[in-house]
Amino acid sequence: MLTSLPNLLTLSRIALIPVILALLWFPATWTAWTAAGLFALAGITDYFDGYLARAWHEESIIGRFLDPIADKLLVAAVLFLLVADHKIAGHAVLPAVIILLREVMVSGLREFLAGLRVGVPVSRLAKWKTAIQLMAIGWLIVGDHGPAILYPRVVGEIGLWAAAVLTLITGWDYLRAGLRHMLAPTGGMPAPEPAKAAPAPAATPVRTGA
Repeated sequence: MLTSLPNLLTLSRIALIPVILALLWFPATWTAWTAAGLFALAGITDYFDGYLARAWHEESIIGRFLDPIADKLLVAAVLFLLVADHKIAGHAVLPAVIILLREVMVSGLREFLAGLRVGVPVSRLAKWKTAIQLMAIGWLIVGDHGPAILYPRVVGEIGLWAAAVLTLITGWDYLRAGLRHMLAPTGGMPAPEPAKAAPAPAATPVRTGA
């Protein structure tokens, strides 16, 4: 199943990460716009890999494993480099930190719940968070290389704050779901069924003399 189209799209998102980082490492107008275009392309694959996997009934264990990892690697790597390049600076660093901390927490919760064979569905609000987050990061990649009339850096920072607020809300939803299992009397595992008593042996009929 690794060679299915949905999984190939996920792998392509991972493969784009070093290319985007290399472009961001060399500050220039063309590298900024190229990096933003590739980042947008990676965001599009994030939508289509899940959509196609469901539509074509090609959901797989490796796909469920790779998809969230690809998303977190892409976002974390780009945010780190944008902070290092001062495209995210000052108070705008705070929402970036919130987003990264949430991703670490959710990864830990997913790993814990996976051990209990409990799935955590992605909410509609979490999808909106991801969309706003990706658009905000795209604007910040362009930064000062974009048209001044569009204020790309300001728009990106506002989007990053909006994504951080949604990150806190959805992160709490995930945490609350995990705590229900962590604080369960059985440690999250289903309670063992009580042992059933063995059925009593059937009484031997007593024959009376005719």
